[in-house]
Amino acid sequence: MNFQISDLMTWITHYTGLSDIAQMKLFKTLLAGLILSLFLFIIRRIITWRVTNASRRYIANKTAGYIVGFIFTLLVWRIWLGGGLAAYIGILSAGLAIALKDPITNLAGWLFISVRKPFSVGDRIEINNAKGDVIDQRPFAFSLVEIGNWVDSDQSTGRIIHIPNGWAFIYAIANYTQGFNFIWNEIPVLITFESNWQKTKEILTEIAGRHSVIKSEHAAQQVRRAADKYLIHFEHLTPIVWTSAKDSGVLLTMRYLCEPRRRRGTASEIWEDILNEFAKHPDIDLAYPTQRFYTQPPTAE
Repeated sequence: MNFQISDLMTWITHYTGLSDIAQMKLFKTLLAGLILSLFLFIIRRIITWRVTNASRRYIANKTAGYIVGFIFTLLVWRIWLGGGLAAYIGILSAGLAIALKDPITNLAGWLFISVRKPFSVGDRIEINNAKGDVIDQRPFAFSLVEIGNWVDSDQSTGRIIHIPNGWAFIYAIANYTQGFNFIWNEIPVLITFESNWQKTKEILTEIAGRHSVIKSEHAAQQVRRAADKYLIHFEHLTPIVWTSAKDSGVLLTMRYLCEPRRRRGTASEIWEDILNEFAKHPDIDLAYPTQRFYTQPPTAE
């Protein structure tokens, strides 16, 4: 048997140029791959037999594949490059650092969120185009009840979004409710050129003042606290109506402060007041895209 093996190795060396040492390393590598492949096959058969949930079965199979692949990488390293205990520890540390990069980043993000507090449970935030109310914080992820998307005016969609904490290091976080618990909302009102726009502006200013939250002392105190903590300077906090001209008429834009979760409700109430007030004044009409044609009377010959 030894004679036959040595003859085979001599033949391989003659035709391939591989040394005896290289042939042994190649044989050990193939043997390790075969054994680990058989082991992975058995493990996946057990998973298929024991795990009935399709999503859990998929995750278990993927995890088993990653573990076997990592072990095979270590064995190949040991067969071809050698190395002592220190080398193994270094390789293992590097492998774990690469494999666990995202979990480690998420854990660091959780520490950042807990200490720096860019948001807390109950806040309404937006991060990487995901908007919602924070309902849970965990070491690796936080959860939002989604708002917006296909639903207008920041209303809830009913979906829950799970976001990795590592996003706090990558994307900007917009907080609707931290410090200054109000947002500016604007409602454009387009009236015809023939309408009395001065009277309309007075009506809209009165309606906006009626629905603005800044008239309360509680809101004024929050504004003052926000200015002290974040060095925010507000020039105008009272409602205002801006005037501009568009193709179809005069555009009057109402700008007022409201609570983030009341944006759609206040807009609905304001539009109801607008429609009721405009109905009282025949010299005010809402505009819409129109076309006008002017014909020149025929000239006398």
